[in-house]
Amino acid sequence: MVENLVPDPWKRYTQLLRGWQQMFKVELRHLQRHYNHSGLHTYHRMIGCELMEDGSTTGLLQYAYDGQDFIIFNKDTLSWLAIDNVALITKRAWETNQHELHYQKNWLEEECIAWLKRLLEYGKDTLERTEPPVVRASCKETFPGTTVLFCRAHGFYHPSPQEISMAWMKKVEEIAQEVDYGDILPNGDGTYQNWVSVDLDPQSRDVYSCLVERSGLHLILEAP
Repeated sequence: MVENLVPDPWKRYTQLLRGWQQMFKVELRHLQRHYNHSGLHTYHRMIGCELMEDGSTTGLLQYAYDGQDFIIFNKDTLSWLAIDNVALITKRAWETNQHELHYQKNWLEEECIAWLKRLLEYGKDTLERTEPPVVRASCKETFPGTTVLFCRAHGFYHPSPQEISMAWMKKVEEIAQEVDYGDILPNGDGTYQNWVSVDLDPQSRDVYSCLVERSGLHLILEAP
């Protein structure tokens, strides 16, 4: 992306963010006064857009105070959703500026999507790559008489990492009970990891295996 983008957009957005920084300081002081707060508090602005596989798009613009939703923009109705009475004051003030409402709608639907498509094109060699997972199975005695089988997949990458599925099998049938599933989490190197575990019946002599499926790839690993 650095090789394809000229410096001008970065300079323009740096200036824009510096302007937001000053505006946020003023708005945060107003919020603290309305909430009758003092000390350290936070004010967040979250903005972004999403391009679906079918070509449809979505946009998000909302603010948070002290980590809680404060006010949310509805680009379809050109209005703001106020979470509490203090946010209602902000809603009334912001909805008087129709020009700004239309600007935000256009940014979410047009400019943000155009930027997203441009960046996806510039970074497609990295963003659209696929890397298969490394799968390992292990067992651990968590309590006396209780053994848990763990299956871990790590080092995998896909533009849609949620497309990976993991399951424990017994006698080639999937186990639905006593199974815990981990969340898909990022590694520090840009890849992802996930895990699934199952309580092992100490009386069982069945063979357990871990099944990992991702984008047509099927991996079966027999438990130790």
